[in-house]
Amino acid sequence: MTDHFSNDDPKRHEPTLGGSRARRQPDAVADSGSVDHDSVRLTRGDRLQHERRDERGYIRVTLPFRVDLSDSDTELSGNDVSLGGFSAHSRHAYQPGERISASLLMMAGATELIVPLKAECLRTTPSARGEGYDVSFEITEIEPQHRELLRQIIRSALSGRSPNVEGLIGGEDPQTPRKRQATRALPPARPPKPMGRYILLFAAIGVLVLVGAATAYRNFMLIEPSFAAVTAPRIDVRAPSPGILGEHELVAGDQVERDQLLTNVVNSELESDLILAEAALDYNNRLLDNLREHIENGMQEVSLANSAQPASGDTMTFESVSPEIAQARIDQFETVRDYESSRIAALEARMASNDIYSPCDCLVAWALSSADGVYINESERIMTLIRTDEDDVLVEALVHMNDISRIDPDQQAYVTLANANQPIRARVRNVALDVERQPRAGFPSWVRQQQNVASVLLVPEEPLPAESVGQPVDVRFTEAPLLGAASERIWQGVRTVIQFGDDIYRAAMEDNDEVTDDS
Repeated sequence: MTDHFSNDDPKRHEPTLGGSRARRQPDAVADSGSVDHDSVRLTRGDRLQHERRDERGYIRVTLPFRVDLSDSDTELSGNDVSLGGFSAHSRHAYQPGERISASLLMMAGATELIVPLKAECLRTTPSARGEGYDVSFEITEIEPQHRELLRQIIRSALSGRSPNVEGLIGGEDPQTPRKRQATRALPPARPPKPMGRYILLFAAIGVLVLVGAATAYRNFMLIEPSFAAVTAPRIDVRAPSPGILGEHELVAGDQVERDQLLTNVVNSELESDLILAEAALDYNNRLLDNLREHIENGMQEVSLANSAQPASGDTMTFESVSPEIAQARIDQFETVRDYESSRIAALEARMASNDIYSPCDCLVAWALSSADGVYINESERIMTLIRTDEDDVLVEALVHMNDISRIDPDQQAYVTLANANQPIRARVRNVALDVERQPRAGFPSWVRQQQNVASVLLVPEEPLPAESVGQPVDVRFTEAPLLGAASERIWQGVRTVIQFGDDIYRAAMEDNDEVTDDS
């Protein structure tokens, strides 16, 4: 489409719109007559006579416009313009290949339109009037929206109409008038089918079917116990003797170490017996010392007490006996003294047993309050401790006798804590009917009163926290580990989504209530 001509060909003739090239004016600032002349020509309605195409490859039109250079305050007077470039009159010459950054200032009625662009000089020729130069530029860079604006201005000029803003923003571009053929109205195109909606619909149906199948398998195929809870071995600390419970600061949830002093029992009767036994021992020791002293001094008669137990209640009397009889009585008093020593040792052992120490590293599950001097009887429960070692915290479940035949040792099960979203795998350790062989904490006594259930102990693969002892849990026994694991995870995922939605709803309702109260 591009014509190849030499710039130095004297026979080259390039027809233009509205006159020859000689009628172009150099600068808009220097001579504004050409602008007025072109405006009058366009207003008069001159029509397109020839099409000019050269190295630009586009149709040129003559419009009144100015070229504002970005890197200087100079303005050039425009000669012609096309979608590929423009020509302008300049006072100084440009070298071919020189690049400029400029804006085309075009009048559209009473509005001036600005088209920013970058261009490259193609050639520079002296003006026919002898003043300045006619410089041809090729547009090298222009934004799409500015190029569309320039296109509409050029098409408006080609149609013989003066460019105006109302015509540029109309529903159709102004074009050369031509005869329009009546055509049949085409039926409206059918909108494409929304495939994305169908994909989402089928995906939602698939999710619902999967959730329904997992729920049905979990509720009907898996074995569900009557009750299950986290348990641990229980140690009941009881009073060794009657008395007043000593002060202690232990409450449920405290951790105690092995051989740590828990509390003591104050038995006043035992303390009185110990004091009297110590007094009797001291009396016998003094009595024996006096008798030995009299015998060693060679006295003919020795004063001797009638009893070696001053606390017996008998009246103390003394009599004089020979040294031989006194020596025999010394042997009797030594026997009584040995008895009193043994009695004191027994009383001290009973006193020591009233100091209660922890038998293990345990967690306090329950403790009797020691406020206001609580009196307790012998063998009365003072505290309940639970062992919290890794192998002690287990899950105990009560399974109906109709389902106990389907449970075997080392069978797999799934345990879900109350506030957890992921199930914990566990294995069956043993199945027993006598659940009281090893007392365990965390299981209510009224649940054990059922006569048609068996106790199943489960060992979780992940250690359970000691604080979870006594919490009810959800247990499912499975005979197909793969299907059981899939159903449990799907069920827990749905449960998590439901809980999340419920939390959002509750939070929104609380915020709404707060806003209502403030208003």
